[in-house]
Amino acid sequence: MLEPVVLTVNGCRVMVPAGASVAVAVALAGGASRRSVSGEPRGPLCGMGICFECRVTIDGKRHRPSCQVLCQPGMEVSTDA
Repeated sequence: MLEPVVLTVNGCRVMVPAGASVAVAVALAGGASRRSVSGEPRGPLCGMGICFECRVTIDGKRHRPSCQVLCQPGMEVSTDA
């Protein structure tokens, strides 16, 4: 059995199963990936990295599609992409 992965989402420690996408970690942290211009929460839509509704900042790199990036130990994720 693979060890769970621990990472940080918006300053909160999150534990996810190995092989989970960053979108899963964001959901488990209770946050939306980003907000619309009117303030509504946005999240994964296509799940294929095409729509960019789930974009986040990962380890300082902005606009990463969270549905396409696998969680890595110690990863720092911010939803203010």
